Amino acid sequence: MITIESDLLGIRDGDITLDAGCGNGRHSWEVYNKNHSTVVAFDIDPVCVKKNKYMLDSLKEEKEIKSDYHLLMANVTKLPFKDGSFDKIICSEVLEHIPEDKVAADELLRVLSKDGSIGISVPHYLAESICWKLSRDYYGFPGGHIRKYRTRQLLDLVDTAGLSVYSIRHKHALHSFYWMLRCIFGVKKEKAPIPSLYNRFLEWDLRTNHQAFRWVEGLLNHLCPKSVAIYAKKKEYVRSG
Repeated sequence: MITIESDLLGIRDGDITLDAGCGNGRHSWEVYNKNHSTVVAFDIDPVCVKKNKYMLDSLKEEKEIKSDYHLLMANVTKLPFKDGSFDKIICSEVLEHIPEDKVAADELLRVLSKDGSIGISVPHYLAESICWKLSRDYYGFPGGHIRKYRTRQLLDLVDTAGLSVYSIRHKHALHSFYWMLRCIFGVKKEKAPIPSLYNRFLEWDLRTNHQAFRWVEGLLNHLCPKSVAIYAKKKEYVRSG
């Protein structure tokens, strides 16, 4: 499930792309496979880093991709990179976990090149609010979601950091209903029959990319998307360009 679209981010062959808080690596794989961009990916969780490396290793061997990738453990509030190191940055479903989100936004801006672009996504406020009301287990645990963002709050955050937003997208409405079902039947009960059945549908939908369901999800994305994604550039570059 890809939340930050590489085409909208403008990733080109030869770019150096940072996947900040990469999780299991879905965006790393997409960028590496589709764009043959050099990928640097990090997460605070060593298990996620290992899973991402395994998949990137497999892709490189299977498709004989010549671009490089580098994986490490790091914290988005204190990045171990020089200023302006990356042409493109992906930060998907990360900021809602971080107490110091303003520090994280400043760090991401610092390591973005002057003419680079960044894609940031967070859970959408409505879907997130419903899940919070349905189950405390959805957010009340270490490493879980500690805040909800209204779209305006996210825009204010990146504006204060020094970014100018050029596109906003709402994504994955069909997945909103999966998490609502998980909250109803027990977030920790992954194999509960009804959520499991719905998850099988989602997996089928990801494999087939059926046009009818893309149309339905496009409509639902106006009502209850799972995520909101913004795309931005540094303000000084936008003004000078």
